[in-house]
Amino acid sequence: MELSVCLASIKEHPAWILALSFLGLLSLIKVSVATLRWVFFSFIRPGKNLKRYGSWAIVTGATDGIGRALAFQLVRRGLGVVLVGRSPDKLVNVSAAIRDKHPNARVETVQIDFAGGLVEGVARLRKAIEGMDVGILVNNAGMSYPFAKYLHEVEENLIKDLIKVNVEGLTRVTHAVLPGMVERKRGAVLNIGSGASTVLPSDPLYAIYAASKAYADQFSKCLYVEVKDKGIDVQCQVPLYVATKMASIRRSSFFVPSADTYAQSALQWIGYEPRCTPYWPHSLLWTLVSILPVGVVDKWRLGFCLNIRKGRLLKELAKKHQ
Repeated sequence: MELSVCLASIKEHPAWILALSFLGLLSLIKVSVATLRWVFFSFIRPGKNLKRYGSWAIVTGATDGIGRALAFQLVRRGLGVVLVGRSPDKLVNVSAAIRDKHPNARVETVQIDFAGGLVEGVARLRKAIEGMDVGILVNNAGMSYPFAKYLHEVEENLIKDLIKVNVEGLTRVTHAVLPGMVERKRGAVLNIGSGASTVLPSDPLYAIYAASKAYADQFSKCLYVEVKDKGIDVQCQVPLYVATKMASIRRSSFFVPSADTYAQSALQWIGYEPRCTPYWPHSLLWTLVSILPVGVVDKWRLGFCLNIRKGRLLKELAKKHQ
């Protein structure tokens, strides 16, 4: 009796209603699975044992911000660190700070001016790591605009430096370190990209910066496929704002983590997906951006960046009148 009633009910509904109901059920299942995956990846999945890659990690841009925080976190996990930076004085200070907190830490330094003597600096790095069991390379060194600018306002030197640091520096350092990983058949390369090139559909008034970070993303995806079967994991992390000097944000918040908070999340994701945003509130923003119309996000971002530009120009004008 119940079966005949059910069949009669189905016959009474047009086919398009049944089709829509089926599609709705599929959408619900898809969203549920995606949510469960996100919960697992963000809060349950354990981080990998980073020492299995090797006993040393190289961190570029290690004297400030995310790079500095990652160096401290790697030492906490028992790895020796090779700090790479432009300023010899800052390298000495960070080395001392690490040893003060971790007296038994193994710390080496290599000075590289990514915007200046890049080739010579990479040659020094090659020599410094000869025979060293380097398991992790963190390509964190990078630069952005001093403030939001239209492309035609960007100075020639800034264009050159952005490409030199964000594109050529990343490439040359990876090219120098990768052969040792291939020979040992293990390693991990972590490239710090930016949500400006992946999460946001555009980043107006920061065009060259965003484009250079898009290079890091595609470079990582290609290299991930190239060396995966050689025991090497490659990943590009695409954070949104982190409270650092480069972002010109001093105070952290829920959606803008401190460099230390970000670094803790970053290490938990090494060795997994080729592209990720490891700080989970950033992934919430990524989801929000992905469901909004591109034109809406573009308009908001342009207005946001224009306000940054206006604020900086007003400050410079005020200085001239002092």
